Amino acid sequence: MKSKITFLGHPIHPMLVVFPLSLFATSVIFDILFISTRNFDLPTVSYYLIGAGLIGGLLAAIFGAIDWLGLPANSRAWNLSVLHGIGNLLVVGLFLLSWLRRKDNLNFIPENSALILSWVGIGIALVTMWLGGELVYRLGVAVDQDANVNAPSSLTKPSHNSSSHVERT
Repeated sequence: MKSKITFLGHPIHPMLVVFPLSLFATSVIFDILFISTRNFDLPTVSYYLIGAGLIGGLLAAIFGAIDWLGLPANSRAWNLSVLHGIGNLLVVGLFLLSWLRRKDNLNFIPENSALILSWVGIGIALVTMWLGGELVYRLGVAVDQDANVNAPSSLTKPSHNSSSHVERT
């Protein structure tokens, strides 16, 4: 199933999800570094990483929802997509709460509750990332139907030469 919205031939949702996931994971790393070093610059970095991740997460959610609407209802892909989407909304919500718990503190120093929210959020993100991988790599969601090891560039018109296609079994 090809994605509904693409940029230069590639689905937008998978391009966008790397940003919030990377930003959230990096914020957790900076929190751990803060705990171990007591360097008071690190919580500020975490705070802004989470803020940027929240923006990226909401943007990725929009394109994910559009792709979800194109899936056949009650298919395995549709059902996994629901879990994937709800899980990711939960991740964004947990990081939002963590961000809000830091907002009014001097130098954005996280309280234990903010740290726990982030750590639970990143744990759930690991599950939702696996679900996303299952959707793409196992169920073929957002994969071009003409994809194969010899497919032409997405920037060119597809060649329907039978020698360039590999049979799918």
